[in-house]
Amino acid sequence: MVAVDILKFPISSPADTSPLEKLRAAGYDASQILAVIGKTEGNGCVNDFSRTLAAVVWESKIPNDAVTIFSGGTEGVLCPHVTFIVRSHEATGLSATVGHTKALAPDQVGTVEHAGEVSQTVTSLVKELGVSQEQVQLVLIKCPLLTSEKLETIRGQGKHPITTDTYESMAKSRYASAVGIAAALDEIAEAQVEEALRTEHPWSAKASCSSGAELDDCHIFVLASDIKSAAQGQLGAISKPMKDAIDASVIIELLEQIKKEGGQVVQVFAKAEADPRGQIRGWRHTMNTDSDLHSTRHARAAVGGLIAGLVGDTQVYVSGGAEGQGPSGGGSLCIVYRVP
Repeated sequence: MVAVDILKFPISSPADTSPLEKLRAAGYDASQILAVIGKTEGNGCVNDFSRTLAAVVWESKIPNDAVTIFSGGTEGVLCPHVTFIVRSHEATGLSATVGHTKALAPDQVGTVEHAGEVSQTVTSLVKELGVSQEQVQLVLIKCPLLTSEKLETIRGQGKHPITTDTYESMAKSRYASAVGIAAALDEIAEAQVEEALRTEHPWSAKASCSSGAELDDCHIFVLASDIKSAAQGQLGAISKPMKDAIDASVIIELLEQIKKEGGQVVQVFAKAEADPRGQIRGWRHTMNTDSDLHSTRHARAAVGGLIAGLVGDTQVYVSGGAEGQGPSGGGSLCIVYRVP
């Protein structure tokens, strides 16, 4: 079991690594970093270079066994920032681990093979942590997408891609990752994986998946709460999915629980999507029919504003595209807090 601390700092650009100085001032050094999780100010689409830039500059400054997970898109009030997951020499109330799947062949992205690789890796990581599935509060994944070059490779091999639309491949990759997580946490049976990918109905309450062109494997971060409630001077994490993009009630419910323990919010990890049915609680929305901005950008802005307003902090991790990560139209939600 690896005890961890969590700290976050704003960044001035995707290439800004000055938070390392603040990390050292907090008593940690780069050798203790388990994961760097960030929000960058790109468009969050296939051609978002901000994710790639951030990953490149950070990977050279952290241990070889650490992972980077960068999500593009800070629409609305969201503040670009990095969150450090660092190894602690003492128990903190939280434990975490990271890992990688094998590199996925282009034709495997978004497929049963993709989901299977994620499931096997997450299962192994949870076992390595020595925690129960109920203690797992978040499984955060950065997964690959299909580029024009990868599509040409697939065609050259006489194979068929999951889709020929590079943007749609982001959603397919996210969903396969989410299904893999659901299988690993027994939210669905392994035998249901193939059917899940066909129907796209099952979902995981603990999954947060983001896709990018900067990698060929899946970077995986698993966070578990060691105890049911945080003791003084310790960290805690609680999670519960939002049912839709305006589900303030579940956020408030978790915040009230944290307040009862005398805790203060450290970070929020949330997924957001425009309801594919084109309605939220019976009211029509136009996020899915905007030809200028993709719906994921609208969703990040909407959910990011809701969470930031309730928490009083714009440095929150809100990722767009919640296929299989919470109920359709909603999204997974995990709040990390500290009891002073």
